[in-house]
Order: sequence, then C-alpha cells, then structure tokens
Amino acid sequence: MTIAATLADRLVPRSLINNFALVMAGASLTAVAAQIQIPMIPVPMTLQTFAVLLVGATLGAGRGALSMATYLAMGAAGLPVFAAAKTLSGVLPTAGYLIGFVVAGALVGFAANRGLTKSPWKLALVFAGASIVIYALGVSGLMISLGLTLPQAIVGGVLPFVFGDVIKAIAAAALLPLAWKLIR
Repeated sequence: MTIAATLADRLVPRSLINNFALVMAGASLTAVAAQIQIPMIPVPMTLQTFAVLLVGATLGAGRGALSMATYLAMGAAGLPVFAAAKTLSGVLPTAGYLIGFVVAGALVGFAANRGLTKSPWKLALVFAGASIVIYALGVSGLMISLGLTLPQAIVGGVLPFVFGDVIKAIAAAALLPLAWKLIR
C-alpha cells in the first residue's frame, strides 16, 4: 500500500528543518491549547485533545507522535505548557492522558498517512478511536496516581468530558477535509 501524503506534506516540502519546524509547531499549538480550558476536577477540560487530533492528522504518524513527545519533553524540562500552565510535577494525575496524547498522535497520524483524513466519516472514526486511547490511558493514570477504582475514574475522568470531546472531534473532522479541498 502506498502511503498518501499528509496535509503538511502537500504544503511544505519534506526536509530536516521543515520536519523540525512542524514538530515544534505542533507541540506549541498543543501547549497553547492546554491554556484554553474550563476548570474541572480532577482534570480541566481543555482544547488539548483538539490540538492532538489536528496535529496527528496534519503531520502524520512520525511527526505527530514526535510532536506530542516534544510537548511532554517541554513540560518535563520545566516549561509551563500543561493545563493551567503547570509543569510536569503538577500534573501527575493527568500523566496517563499526556501519554495518551503521544499514542493518539501516532494513531491519527498513521491513519493520515493512509489518506483517511480526507473523508469526514473516516476521520470521525479515527478520532473516536484516538479519543478512546486517550481516555483509557487517562483513566489508568487516575487509578494509579489517585487510587481510584475504575468506576470512580470513569465518572471523574471520562463522563464530564465526553460531550466536549465529541464536539472537538466533530470540529476537527470537519476542518481537515475542508483543508484538503482548499489546497486542491
């Protein structure tokens, strides 16, 4: 199977410098999106997942995952990039979600490499799968770090966010096919 070019590949020629710039741009977009939030307990609702989905779908598997790993590295280095401008030491309960961002970036990017970002319906399914991965790792992190049971972690770390995440996924799924049409 031939790998389809991603949206970024269609707009920017592949080179080491361009790849570096795209990875940093994706990490920076996610850092900014983390600051746009609605405070909730145990984790705030942010636009991070919107950024994760868009970055993976736009950059592809390798650059999408690397972008999310760079985002985590920025926080580990002490930069206030996480929700509420926290550093790594302040986000232990949300560590599972953050790890999920890397996996989701790779998953969505893998689908993008295979041309699945051009159809809103296929993209919506990919985004749903990526969101489930983020939730699964996030719930696991809540259970480990806060000692919650599975039902408690789902009630606190999934249910309050499902509606917002569905809206963000629909918005992202609508934007990408539109972007493909515009560049044609």
